[in-house]
Amino acid sequence: MSTLVRERVDALIKRCQSEVDAGRIPGAQLAVGLNGEIVINEAFGDARRDQRFHTYSAIKPTVSLTVLLLAHEGRLDLNEPVAAVLGSFGTHGKEQITVSQVLLHSGGFPYAPLTEAAHLDRAARLECYANWRTTWAPGTAFEYHPASAHWVLADLITEVTGRHYVDEITDRVMTPAGQPAWLGIAESDQGDVVTVEAVGSPPDPDEFRARFGFDLPDFGISTEMLLAFNEPSVRAMAHPGGGGIAGAAQVASWYQAILNDDSTILPPEVRTDALQTVRQKHPDLLGVPANRTHAFVLAGDPNKADPNKAAARGFGYTVGPRAFGHNGAKGQRVWADPDSGLSFAFMTRGLEQNDLVHEHWGTAISSLAGNLTTPIG
Repeated sequence: MSTLVRERVDALIKRCQSEVDAGRIPGAQLAVGLNGEIVINEAFGDARRDQRFHTYSAIKPTVSLTVLLLAHEGRLDLNEPVAAVLGSFGTHGKEQITVSQVLLHSGGFPYAPLTEAAHLDRAARLECYANWRTTWAPGTAFEYHPASAHWVLADLITEVTGRHYVDEITDRVMTPAGQPAWLGIAESDQGDVVTVEAVGSPPDPDEFRARFGFDLPDFGISTEMLLAFNEPSVRAMAHPGGGGIAGAAQVASWYQAILNDDSTILPPEVRTDALQTVRQKHPDLLGVPANRTHAFVLAGDPNKADPNKAAARGFGYTVGPRAFGHNGAKGQRVWADPDSGLSFAFMTRGLEQNDLVHEHWGTAISSLAGNLTTPIG
């Protein structure tokens, strides 16, 4: 058991407020869970505690865990080709891409596009899969799939259950954790959802190259694409890779439920798969990042040669190596730490266009959050 240190809590809240005061964040929520409860629940700027935010990619673990539960029941096989379930997927070099590779972002189709109609119509989406091509040999590399992988996972869920993936995700990993659906929020139920806005300016590519020695990465997700989630119809379409809507307290509470689960939500085998990297079990496997599981990103062991490694993954400098989570675009920070018992969520409605800026304040806030406790006894 651990307890919060008041002075550290005050420092965390002060740091969050300083970003609002500096004009870098128009509105945000901070929530921290401990011992099964939400112990910090704050709002900053023009945000309120009773509002919901866009989680963006922080929604991904709820989709992945549902796939793992179906695999545990024998309704999916992580090592079988996706095409064995979704026949239209088995074209243009995708025939042997496994469900596991899709979960691990090693399938080789990171920026495969969907038409506008395909976002709303499953039949049109299955047709798009037939036209997708790989950009590198599946299983040989890792590259983050911002949207494409989790559309495939969502359709796998629907195919094997006969239900809409939102209903399956909600029943399996949300309701047992005391949470409502975070996907597919009806337009009539969006009155408390904040509007996101762009802030700051994009980094100068020449300055970035001079500082880091490589070009500014392009992850295929533009600010304009993120701003599209202000549209009620886009929020309602249940984008499985980035369309989550939840308050920070809801997110931190869900992570507390996963952190302290007694097998009500995740059977032991699924929990192990969700919280252990594939490379821990298969050290020679190609195309698998050492810090990614089938559902989460892990902080990983400290590396003296590269002390910024865990911080670069969004966890800050103070969490334990077993901390797990998944961030969202432009500064949504989310994790839970088995060593301290803390869960943490920071949600902002400001889409900082300079990734270096939100990485700076995100790491600072996350580091302060990871150091909030001291052991009892």
